[in-house]
Amino acid sequence: MDDQRPRYAVYFVPTADSALYRFGSAVLGYDCYTGRPVPPPAEFNDCVDDWRRVTEEPRRYGFHATLKAPFSLLPSCTETQLVSAFQSFAALGRSLATITPVVQPLGDFVAVVADCPSTGLGALASDCTTIFDAFRAPMLPQERARRVAAGLQPSQIQNLDRWGYPYLFGDFRFHMTLTGRIETKRREMYAATLRAAFRRMHSDGDIPIDRLALVKQDFASGAFRVLSHVPLRISD
Repeated sequence: MDDQRPRYAVYFVPTADSALYRFGSAVLGYDCYTGRPVPPPAEFNDCVDDWRRVTEEPRRYGFHATLKAPFSLLPSCTETQLVSAFQSFAALGRSLATITPVVQPLGDFVAVVADCPSTGLGALASDCTTIFDAFRAPMLPQERARRVAAGLQPSQIQNLDRWGYPYLFGDFRFHMTLTGRIETKRREMYAATLRAAFRRMHSDGDIPIDRLALVKQDFASGAFRVLSHVPLRISD
């Protein structure tokens, strides 16, 4: 990517001390709160180098679910303004969304996903997409070309051109990425190992989507770090 401007995104990131975050950061080998590497789960002790290759692409994004995809700031906007708007948004009252997490392949990678759609979660993602778009600089032509070349539906191209990201609204699916692309014959093997690690490291139960993280990537090849992390105000 030629664009060397900082990028920002709005994520759901579990608290740093939660079992879910300890699992996800260990799988990816990166802590987006501290910017430090994390040892892999014990299930991958015998194939550490291979596992680092499998997770190389998602590692720099940190363990998260995307609610507003990465974007560069408009020249007329400042980081301080974005942080203020982010914190004000989180302070708005909304119903609590929860997911029942499962680990499974999603396309050609493996992720933690919700076992069934959540209307409240879709609304949260849609609000993040539309409200924070006021801060987004237009994408560069080469970024658009790269996205379109990956193979998008007409509705996804419309989303890309209007909102800077294709997988929105009806195409949105909550997911917390655990791997990069894995060839079909090895995908289920990795998924089964990740499920075993998830069962060991994360207790059963639903996950409340009760907080937001504003994250920042200083340059195109850099890793995202948490810039601000705040709870959502939950209303009845």
